[in-house]
Amino acid sequence: MEFRTLGRSGLKVPVLSFGTGTFGGSNEFFRAWGATDVKEATRLVDICLEAGVNLFDTADVYSDGLSETILGKAIAGRRDDVLISTKATFRMGGLDGPNDLGSSRYHLIRACEGSLQRLGTDYIDIYHLHGFDAFTPVEEVLSTLNHLVESGKVRYIACSNFSGWHLMKSLAFSDKFGWARYAGHQVYYSLIGREYEWELMPLALDQGVGGLVWSPLGWGRLTGKIRRGKPLPKQSRLHKTAENGPQMRDEYLFKVVDALDAVAKETGKSVTQAALNWLVQRPSISTVIMGARNEEQLRQNLGAVGWNLSAEQVAKLDAASDVTPIYPYWHQRQFAERNPPPIPVVQESS
Repeated sequence: MEFRTLGRSGLKVPVLSFGTGTFGGSNEFFRAWGATDVKEATRLVDICLEAGVNLFDTADVYSDGLSETILGKAIAGRRDDVLISTKATFRMGGLDGPNDLGSSRYHLIRACEGSLQRLGTDYIDIYHLHGFDAFTPVEEVLSTLNHLVESGKVRYIACSNFSGWHLMKSLAFSDKFGWARYAGHQVYYSLIGREYEWELMPLALDQGVGGLVWSPLGWGRLTGKIRRGKPLPKQSRLHKTAENGPQMRDEYLFKVVDALDAVAKETGKSVTQAALNWLVQRPSISTVIMGARNEEQLRQNLGAVGWNLSAEQVAKLDAASDVTPIYPYWHQRQFAERNPPPIPVVQESS
């Protein structure tokens, strides 16, 4: 397994990591993702560690804390062998108080203590803000996270789902006061969701913030099972979660899947493996968080590394998935000689 530094930090993380949103299934939303229990979770952790995948990502809101609890039990006795990433900011089920949401000092400290207890550990390797809280001053957020680092409860801090100005303002405050800095940004990025490239990727490269990719298969659409003219597979989570995720035109999806089919045939790999390998090769990406309902899916995803798509195959996927970006990025493309994108735009041949 290849290891990369998380942004400009000194922490080495595996290029593939494991997301535990499938652990628990305590409510309808997360049940659509999976309902992995402790026994099966332990087996999945075993397989990951055998393959060199030692970073496990969770969040306090995943199945109302049950995902953290199950992960904690699955890694019991081998804490020194793993890296744990978890998140706070959102409201957990059953908690409806005015301070049970957001990134205030009050909420973050309580949330961190709760995660530590559920995970059965005394420190968290990567602690994320799950989203931006515009109602809490940035200096309060960063000083609180810095306190958690200095207290030894957190090793590194990261954010998730921030806009470019959210992230840059936060980095500026950290630099100004000498506080802990966001080493990573957990982002949605896939062959059918490339908005990350427009602003967040250039920012990440400039500021040394490592990308941790969530939903790398486009909200479950790039599994190779969704095809033109065919109904959704019975076990697809899209039946219950499609409206909560990124939206897209069917024809765009099928165009990308057609290109993936061609590349998969050329490489002898699966559609899923080709889609994940494309992501692994992108600039600024430290790790791609893969999910799996079972051992078969996990082993399939692990086959996405140890090889690389050729430059021609990457270009073919780039062209099939390219879209006209929103303003000001479409305008900036016209002056690329002075404002080049981090990844060259590949145009389809006519």
